[in-house]
Amino acid sequence: MSKPVVLVAEELSPAGIAVLENDFEVRYVDGADRAALLPAVADVDAMIIRSATKADAEVFEHAKRLRVVARAGVGLDNVDVEAATKAGVMVVNAPTSNIVTAAEHAIALLLATARNVPQGHSALKQGEWKRSKYTGVELQGKTVGVLGLGRIGILVAQRLAGFDMEIIAYDPYIQAARAAQLGVKLVSLDELLQQADFITVHLPKTKETLGLIGDRELNLVKPEVRIVNAARGGIVDEAALDRALTDGRVAGAGLDVFSTEPCTDSPLFKHDNVVATPHLGASTHEAQEKAGTQVAKSVKLALSGEFVPDAVNVQGGAVAEDLKPGLPLTEKLGRIFTSLAQGVPVRLDVIVRGEITAHDVKVLELAALKGVFSGVVEESVTFVNAPLLAGERGIEVSLTTSEESPAWRNVITVKGTMADGEVISVSGTLSGPRHLERIVEINGFDLELSPAPHMAVLGYVDKPGVIGVIGKLLGDRGVNIAGMQVGRDAKGGKALTVLTVDSAIAQDDLETLGTEIGAGLVRQIELAD
Repeated sequence: MSKPVVLVAEELSPAGIAVLENDFEVRYVDGADRAALLPAVADVDAMIIRSATKADAEVFEHAKRLRVVARAGVGLDNVDVEAATKAGVMVVNAPTSNIVTAAEHAIALLLATARNVPQGHSALKQGEWKRSKYTGVELQGKTVGVLGLGRIGILVAQRLAGFDMEIIAYDPYIQAARAAQLGVKLVSLDELLQQADFITVHLPKTKETLGLIGDRELNLVKPEVRIVNAARGGIVDEAALDRALTDGRVAGAGLDVFSTEPCTDSPLFKHDNVVATPHLGASTHEAQEKAGTQVAKSVKLALSGEFVPDAVNVQGGAVAEDLKPGLPLTEKLGRIFTSLAQGVPVRLDVIVRGEITAHDVKVLELAALKGVFSGVVEESVTFVNAPLLAGERGIEVSLTTSEESPAWRNVITVKGTMADGEVISVSGTLSGPRHLERIVEINGFDLELSPAPHMAVLGYVDKPGVIGVIGKLLGDRGVNIAGMQVGRDAKGGKALTVLTVDSAIAQDDLETLGTEIGAGLVRQIELAD
């Protein structure tokens, strides 16, 4: 019997190749050469890529035998995961391969900005001895603010504790008790900005975090603060940082990432107190080797039919056909929950009712958790690591099933209890033979609407004229309403309006809308990738 074929489309570490050679036929192709790639994938069982190879619907159409595509790295920007899932192809990556490397690079930048290492190095190599000009500051006794306590943020905090620093952090998606176990004090964003001598960024890049550190925030910091961003470009507004450095409101910055990359020309580069590197956060020999060996092991497991820990688009095992249409819906419910909660619950209940409970619905719990943490943590969220992320944040997770479903054939609910006792819930179902997604409940209000890329939720006291105010304000702002559902518990009681709109609502406009109708709940939900 011939061996399964693994196509290596980009350079892979020798250790990774060694994992494959005994059990598989290993072939090679230049994945960046589209004309060579498409015929090469026709009869292979697995493909390993890095960042130059585009694994899209066209590739999956040509790759009739393909069972797994593995990205030897963290990001999946060049993999069409949805197309892979439709084609029945497992997608895996190496989510932990570079976390130590990334954490160490952030600390290297922090130290370099504190002690002016590259500036002194450059001056000395030019024959200049400038000890007094490049006097730095100690880390001991200083306060470091960590933006984001994901895996990398935690590693940074643990390592900086060895410098005898006080560590504070901003992360609305982690419990204070969990942070305390790490020796970290949770604070608000403004408190962190006001108290920190050093700020290091470890957040994912989302619509909420893009430009998070802008002009307003940089007017709150100490003038001696030094800011490090080795996470994602754009979280720190580069124009605002340039102005703050020029005005002397920030003492220095260490940057490894930029809004547009490659970046070889930036106003920030003119500042002598800016240390910049070309996105080297994952660039170590060890990280590259870990990525290669991790994906090679995942490919080996996948082709052997075994559980795959780093599977991105499947549980790593068989999923009942009746459950598969519910996975994307349940993930959306998790994302909607997080947008509504804007924080981490102490308890999360996933409740499944109806005929599908005849199957093992554990995968729906995993899908809900995947949605809850997507866009919240810096690392990629999978069906496998989502429960670990919940555990790290001190969230108690429960799955409840019932064959009884009075209103719908099947219904899935994601319900969370917040630290203050508030309960937030969202429910959905699949309708008809085409499995059309429907949101059927939010916070106890019965609704029925299709989830959309741009949504808004408004909670207020029921009174005449509210719908008119909403329509006029959004119309004046050029925002087209695609759909609207209104629910209320009683005439003149509590009401909830859910809007689907053709474009995102500007945050200022959303706040104005909330003020004009007296809304106690004002949330925008973005389901667009």
